[in-house]
Amino acid sequence: MSAVEGEGLRLRRAEPGDVDFIVELTTHEDVEPYLAGSRPRDREGLLAEIERSQREPEEFGRFLVEVEQEGDWHRAGAMGFELANRRSRIANLGNLAIHPDFRGRRLSDDAAKLLLRHLLFDLGFHRLQLEIYGFNERAQRHAERAGFVREGVRRRAYWRHEEWVDGVIYGLVREDLEP
Repeated sequence: MSAVEGEGLRLRRAEPGDVDFIVELTTHEDVEPYLAGSRPRDREGLLAEIERSQREPEEFGRFLVEVEQEGDWHRAGAMGFELANRRSRIANLGNLAIHPDFRGRRLSDDAAKLLLRHLLFDLGFHRLQLEIYGFNERAQRHAERAGFVREGVRRRAYWRHEEWVDGVIYGLVREDLEP
């Protein structure tokens, strides 16, 4: 996949030249508190993920969300996936972040829908799943708008911001998007 395009936005696989943007995005004070505590935010860790995404495109992906403005593409966010179960064709989604300068346009919804369709119909996954911190109500609303079904809660499962927080589990299967 070189790029998956929608109306005024596209997803493309991250490249090493994108690492500074991703570092800035994932360490931004309005973004970092909502991302998984275990994900890399440093240049070296993010470069390793980008390289893995290039090397294993059907098993791991780090993508940029770009928007078109006056004929040029501008980086607006990032998202990703990772193979969770090969036999059952399950992928975990995560790392969705839209830069605060681009919020309020439903870019995350449109970008997620592009990625979902790519993973299910181009790469052949059957199930996509994600987990969201219980305090991140905005991300939970986003997941439901994108078509995910809330499946359960891992109560007080993660130590984040000096307290135990829930993990809310969402899933989507191919049949959810088929006509």
